[in-house]
Amino acid sequence: MSLFAVLKEDGSYAITQFGFASLVILIILLLIGACFLSKSEKNVKLGIRKIAFSAVAIALALVTSMIKIFHLPFGGSITLFSMLFICLIGYWYGLRSGLMAAVAYGLLQMLIDPYFMTVPQILTDYVLAFGALGISGLFSDKPNGLTKGYILGVTGRFLFSCLSGYIFFGEYAPEGVSPLFYTIAYNGSYIFTEAALTLVLINLPSVKNAFSTVKRIALQY
Repeated sequence: MSLFAVLKEDGSYAITQFGFASLVILIILLLIGACFLSKSEKNVKLGIRKIAFSAVAIALALVTSMIKIFHLPFGGSITLFSMLFICLIGYWYGLRSGLMAAVAYGLLQMLIDPYFMTVPQILTDYVLAFGALGISGLFSDKPNGLTKGYILGVTGRFLFSCLSGYIFFGEYAPEGVSPLFYTIAYNGSYIFTEAALTLVLINLPSVKNAFSTVKRIALQY
């Protein structure tokens, strides 16, 4: 693993320059794939517009993820609706594009604020947890698709975050508290709080109409 990451004194790993460059290339390939490998999906012609909208959504998610309304001591925070912007890609372009873009975003988060001790933890914390936000694409062509997709995507992220917390961080549960209960309560406290605030926002009539308009623009070609 020394080629991609080096062990630090606290037992976690730091990404090497080679690892950083490799992840950047992988992120770019995922974004290109999200924009050009699903031409049959919803009959959308994929191209420059799709790249632009996906890139803007990821950029907004990244910026808003750094605006923390509340930050927990062992990681995890309530952000300024950052999960919404990733779910939007699935809402616009469907499941396959949503998943690939969400995984790319997870890898980007790992580049910016890495904390990992094993490869399985990378998969659960960054690839699967953030990637799950892309399953919002299952409801891209359904009534109230953004609301349904967002709930599904956030639930997916919660489940994988709990899996990671239970397996890799369960030892940090307070004495006498079940590690499973602790990780469910811990992850649920910030994920579902942000989700509740987001659901209120996106179901305001004016906001809902605005997102519908943006989707029509995103699908034009």
